Amino acid sequence: MHSNSDKGDGSVRYLLSGEEAGTIFVIDEVTGDIHATKSLDREKKGQYVLHAQAIDRYTNRSLEPESEFIIKVQDVNDNAPMFPDGPFAAAVPEMADVGTSVFQVTATDADDPTYGNSAKIVYSILQGQPYFSVDPKT
Repeated sequence: MHSNSDKGDGSVRYLLSGEEAGTIFVIDEVTGDIHATKSLDREKKGQYVLHAQAIDRYTNRSLEPESEFIIKVQDVNDNAPMFPDGPFAAAVPEMADVGTSVFQVTATDADDPTYGNSAKIVYSILQGQPYFSVDPKT
C-alpha cells in the first residue's frame, strides 16, 4: 500500500488490520509494504481479508479512506489423491462377458480443481492386464 500523501519524509504511518494481521501478515509502517511472515496453505484457508490505512504520524488522522485487500491463496499440488475406505475386494462370476463392470471406486483430491491440474485424477491399474482394464477418467 502507498498513499499519495506520502512524501517519503516519515510523516505517514501505515497500519494493517483484519484476518491474521500482525501474525501471518505484517505491514512496514514506513513503506506500506505488506508481507506474509510464513507459508500459506490453501487447504487450511483459501483467502484472507485485510484492511490497510495511512495515517498522519503526528496527528493520528487518517489521510485516505481505509483500503481493503483480499488475498487469495493459489494452490499447489501438495495433496495426493486418496481412495476412501480402502483396500477394496471384488468378485467376478466365472465366464462373465468381456466388458462386464466388476467394481467402481472414486478417488478424491484436496487440491483446488479450479486452478491448474493439481487436482486432476487419472486412474490406472498396476496388475491384472490384459484381464482387467480401467477407464483413466472415471
